[in-house]
Amino acid sequence: MRIALIEDNVSLAKGIAYQLRDAGHSVDVLHHGDDADVFLKQEEGDLVILDINLPGKSGMDLLSSLRDRSDPRPVILLTARSETQDRVLGLDAGADDYLVKPFEMEELAARIRALSRRRGTAPVQTIEVGPLNLDIGTLQLQEDGVALDFPRRELALLAALAKAHGRTVSKASLLDQLYGAGSETDDKVIEVYVSRLRKRLSPYDIHIQVHRGIGYSLGKAEA
Repeated sequence: MRIALIEDNVSLAKGIAYQLRDAGHSVDVLHHGDDADVFLKQEEGDLVILDINLPGKSGMDLLSSLRDRSDPRPVILLTARSETQDRVLGLDAGADDYLVKPFEMEELAARIRALSRRRGTAPVQTIEVGPLNLDIGTLQLQEDGVALDFPRRELALLAALAKAHGRTVSKASLLDQLYGAGSETDDKVIEVYVSRLRKRLSPYDIHIQVHRGIGYSLGKAEA
């Protein structure tokens, strides 16, 4: 999943992002409400983890803006406020879940899994990739209805390329989609994942084209 983490406590945000990335998620980290507002308007994603108390626009303002423009992304609110009324206000404003600080990462991970399962009831979004079918929501890859066991990072890379429908995707864009904007991950890791994915796709006549200095695109292997 691509997760937007909006939290002004830098050390807490780093800790959460580290755990989520270690679990295979892409995480975009933002610390200021105004920056987050611009980001959420421009970038797609699967989930928002949102602190209520932010500099600039508050978490509640961001949540209201998301729902006013019919953005369906699930939102988990993070806050130090534990009063029932604050929880009610957040949920009534369109939040899907609520966590009071301090919390255990295992609980946050469980809430994310629950929201992911809930999203699984929505219509499946599949893209044909050669003879394979890729569900870009759940990152499930199938051949003739049988699931293939690909690592999630490689499936996320495949989804990013498949959604481009043959257009070239830059290495920087792929890095953002796999790890999130602001990640300190070296972009050379993309070359590693591309190499591994090309080997896995080779038996299915699917080819990742390298455009040196530009990026990568997906297509059928050349004869």
